[in-house]
Amino acid sequence: MIKKKICMLGIFAVGKTSLVQRFVKSIFSEKYLTTVGVKIDKKTLNVGNQVVDLMLWDLHGEDEFQKLQISYLRGASGYLLVADGTRASTLDGALRLKETVDKALGKIPFLLLVNKVDLLDEWEVDEGRLARLLEEDWTILKTSAKSGQGVEEAFLALATKTME
Repeated sequence: MIKKKICMLGIFAVGKTSLVQRFVKSIFSEKYLTTVGVKIDKKTLNVGNQVVDLMLWDLHGEDEFQKLQISYLRGASGYLLVADGTRASTLDGALRLKETVDKALGKIPFLLLVNKVDLLDEWEVDEGRLARLLEEDWTILKTSAKSGQGVEEAFLALATKTME
């Protein structure tokens, strides 16, 4: 059995916990619950012809009072960097978090998830910024924890990247 530690990173209220719950338990709740510290879930999936246990570390959202605990990142095989498409500032926060991870761990596999695509009429994230990141070879997926759009694909894509 192959085990991969995957960290969920992003500032507060971008939907990290909701994405994990949608992926692991196929549920969504409108109720907002702040993650304190880290919450760990597990899901087994097939990547190619391999069975992989994903250990999902849902880390607390970074804000002005609480910074990312670098120790939580140790041993990570990859991470999902999450921004909220309805709040442009969350992309800036995601970019800062990526710099932090790069300094702490070097280059490890990651994907940028722009979450809440079900709220496209409230979208604030600039498509031009996303296009520039794509030019830098970033993998960017638009997801919705509420509808499930792109969620399975995101976790499978990252799991696949960690196996390369």
